[in-house]
Amino acid sequence: MDLINFKVGKKTISLKILDILLTERYEGNLTSLPNKNPSFLGIKDYMGTPTPIFDLGIILNDKSSHEVNRALIQLLKDREQDHKAWLSALEQSLLHDLPFTKAKDPHQCEFGQWYYNFKTDNEDLKALLARFEQPHSQLHQLADKLLSIAAQGDKDGALALLEKERITTYVKLMRLFESAREQIELDHKPIIVFTTLDGRTPHVGLLVDQVEDNVRCNEGDIKPLSELTNTGFDLDPQTKRMMTGLIKRGKNHSVIIDPAAIFRPQHLANVEPEETEAYGLF
Repeated sequence: MDLINFKVGKKTISLKILDILLTERYEGNLTSLPNKNPSFLGIKDYMGTPTPIFDLGIILNDKSSHEVNRALIQLLKDREQDHKAWLSALEQSLLHDLPFTKAKDPHQCEFGQWYYNFKTDNEDLKALLARFEQPHSQLHQLADKLLSIAAQGDKDGALALLEKERITTYVKLMRLFESAREQIELDHKPIIVFTTLDGRTPHVGLLVDQVEDNVRCNEGDIKPLSELTNTGFDLDPQTKRMMTGLIKRGKNHSVIIDPAAIFRPQHLANVEPEETEAYGLF
C-alpha cells in the first residue's frame, strides 16, 4: 500500500495515494456557504465539480494551524513590547533613582517562561529561536549591573552603558522578534488535498500544512486503533471513524485517514448517515 504523509499541526496523517486526485496551494479563494461546521471552509471548483473543503487542523486539533500561528505571532508581538517597556523602566530607574521592579532573571519574564518551555518541529523556527538566548539573557543581566554602577555614584556611566546596549543587544533582540514572526508567516503555506472515492471525481478537499513524504507499507505494518485506545487515549466517535489505523514512523505514528468518513454527499448518505453528521456539510 502506497501512502502520502502530510503534516497537520504537530500531527502526521497519511492518505492512500489512490485516494488523492491532486494537491494545490491554498489561496483562500473559496466560495463560502452557510454552515455550522467549524471545519468547513467553503467550496472550491475542481474541474467543474463544486468540492467542499475541510480544515483538518480543526478536525484533529480543535484549532486551525492559521489560528495557532496568529496566536504565536501575537505572543511574540506582546513579548517584544514587554522588553521595550522593560528597557524604558530601567532607564527611568537610573534617571530618577526609582525602584526597578521588572524581572532581572531572563527565565522569569513572561517571554522567558514561554521561551524555555516552547517546543516546535519547525527546524527553521527552532534555529532562529535559539539565537534569542544570548541577547535576551544579556539584556536582563544589565539591570543589576547598571543599577550597581548608578548606586556607586556613576549615573552617567550607567546611562552611557545603557545607551550602548540599546543600539547593540537590544536592537539585536528586537530584530529577532521581527524575524521570528516573519518566519512563522513564511513557513505556513497550506495546501488542499483533493480526495476521491472512485479515482475520477473529487470527494472532499482537505486543508493540511505541508506534504511530508511518501511511504510504502504492508497491511501487517498498520496497527489497529484499538492499540491506541487500549492505552487510555480517548477519541471522540467522529474522529475515530476517520482514522483507519496507525503506522510507526520512528518514535512517532502517522494516522491513516479515510476521507470517506469526513463527508458523505447526499447520494451516498443512504447508509448510516448519522456516522458523518458531525462533519457533514448538509
